[in-house]
Amino acid sequence: MIYARAIQTTLLRTLLVLFSIAYSYAYAPAQEETVQDSLSIAMEEELRSRIDAAQSETQRVRLNEIHDYYSGVEFKAIWVKDDAPSAKAKAVLEALRRARDDGLRSEDYDTEALAQKLSASTLSALADLEIHMSTALVSFAQHLKAGRVDPLAVTKRNVVYPKKLSPIKILTDGATTQNIKAYLRLLAPHTPRYERLRTALKEYRRMASSGGWPQIAGGQVLKPGMEDERVPALRGRLKISGDYQNGVLVENPNLYDGAIVEAVKRFQERHGLEIDGVIGPNTLTEINITVEQRIVTMEHNLERRRWMQDDYGQYYIFANLADQVVKVVRNEKTIYAEIIQVGLPYHQTPVFSDEMEYIEINPYWNVPYSIATREMLPKLRRNANAFSSQNFEVIRGGQVINASAVPWRSYSRANFPVRLRQKPGPKNALGRVKFMFPNKHNVYIHDTPSKQKFNRASRFFSHGCLRLKDPFRLAEVLLGNQGWTKGRIDATVKKGKRRVVRLEEKIPVHIAYLTSWVNKDGSIHFRRDVYERDTILAKALKRSRS
Repeated sequence: MIYARAIQTTLLRTLLVLFSIAYSYAYAPAQEETVQDSLSIAMEEELRSRIDAAQSETQRVRLNEIHDYYSGVEFKAIWVKDDAPSAKAKAVLEALRRARDDGLRSEDYDTEALAQKLSASTLSALADLEIHMSTALVSFAQHLKAGRVDPLAVTKRNVVYPKKLSPIKILTDGATTQNIKAYLRLLAPHTPRYERLRTALKEYRRMASSGGWPQIAGGQVLKPGMEDERVPALRGRLKISGDYQNGVLVENPNLYDGAIVEAVKRFQERHGLEIDGVIGPNTLTEINITVEQRIVTMEHNLERRRWMQDDYGQYYIFANLADQVVKVVRNEKTIYAEIIQVGLPYHQTPVFSDEMEYIEINPYWNVPYSIATREMLPKLRRNANAFSSQNFEVIRGGQVINASAVPWRSYSRANFPVRLRQKPGPKNALGRVKFMFPNKHNVYIHDTPSKQKFNRASRFFSHGCLRLKDPFRLAEVLLGNQGWTKGRIDATVKKGKRRVVRLEEKIPVHIAYLTSWVNKDGSIHFRRDVYERDTILAKALKRSRS
C-alpha cells in the first residue's frame, strides 16, 4: 500500500514538472511579445509627445517622417535589444561625438543627453532613448549628406541642389546596416577634395589646442633687406603654419631676408595675395587672422562641399569665384588654368552648374536690360550719340535704327522699348570670344578689352560674367579636338565677322565660391570673403540651431 502511494506521488510530481515545462514553452513567447508590444506602445507615445512639442515646422515635419518609418515596421526598435541599449546605439553615439571632424557640432545632436540615456532600463526610458537616438541620427545623417542649411535659403545666389536623404531611408539603412559608423562616413562627400579639407581642419584644431600663433605688431611696410624687431615673431608665426621651413640658424634674427622672405611669399600665394614678399597692410591683416577664425572658415567650406555634387564629370570646367581662377579638368587632372575677373560685390556672380554648348568668335554684345536702363539710359538722355563711337546699335523690332531718332527723354526703366547692341570689334565689352552655357542668370565666360585689371591680386570687376585674360588659349584647349588650331582661331578673329562654333560634346561648367580648400600637394589655401558669403552662412547656421 505504501509502495503504491509512493508510485502515485512520483507520477504526480512528474506530471507537474512536465506541465510546468509545457506551460513555459507555450506562454514564454507570448510574454516576450507582450514586452515588445509594451515597448512599441511606449515608443509611439514618446514620438507623439515629441511631435506635439515640436518648436518649428521643420522639426515637426522630420518627426512625422520618423513616425512614418516606425509605423511601417510596427514600431520595432532599432537601438534597443534584449531590454537594453544595443551596441549599435553606442556606435551611433560615438559617431555623433566625432561630428566636429566634419565641421559640425556634436552638441547639436544632444550627445551628452544621449550618453546619459544609454543606462536606460525601464520601459519608458528605453522608448525615450530609441526615439531620441533616431531623431539625432536623422539630423546628423541629413547634415552629412546635404549640409546643415539649404543653400538657396542662405542666399539666392547659391543655385545648387544637394541630394537629400529622407528619414525613412536613413532609419531603414540604420536598421539593416551592420556597421553604422561606416554607413555614416559614406554619406559625407567621399571625394579627395572634401577629405583633404577635413584633414586640414584636424591639423588646425591641433594648432589651436597648442596655443595657435602669435599676432604680429603693426608698423612700417616691411620689405626684403630691411631690419625689424618683428622679424623673429614673424619667423615663429610662419613656422607654425608651415610656411617657414628653414631649419638653419640665421646670423641676424632681425634681418628680413632670405628664407623668411620666401616663407612670406609662400604665405601670400596660399592666401591669394600679391606675391612680392612685401609685408604691407593686406599681408599683415591675413597673417594676423587667428587660427580659430581659419577653423571657422574651413567649417563653412566643408558645409559648401556637402552642397556640391561628388562627381563633376570626367571632363569639366571649374571656376572658383573667391579664387578668381578657372580650370579645365580632364580625368581629375588640370589641363589648363587661368586667372579671371568676376562680379563686383554689387554684381555678384552666382554659384551654379550648367553645360557649355558653343563658342562665339567676334560676338555681338546684347546689353542686358538692367545695364541698358540703369547705366546707359541716363547718358543717352543727355546725348543720343553717347555710345556711337563705341560701335553700339539701337534695335527696335529686329531692325537697326538711328540713335538720334530715338526720344530717349521719354523712356524709363519701366518703359524701354528698344534694345542696345554692341557690334564685334576690339572695343566690344565681350572682347573677341564668348563661351556660352545658356542659363537664367545670363552669366557666361568671355574675353575683355580691360586687360590691365588682370595685374591685380583681387579681380572683382565684372557685372557678373567671368572675364578671361587669354580667351584664345582657352578656345584652343576646348576646340582642339574639333580641328581648331591657334592659326585657325586667329584667322577667324581677323575676319571680324560673328562665327558660332558648336561643341561636339557639351562640357559641364561648375561655378563655386570657396574661401578655403587644400590642393593635391597638401597646401592649405584661404581667400578673402569679398562677397561676405561666409558671414551670411554663419548667420544662417546660427539661426538653424536656435
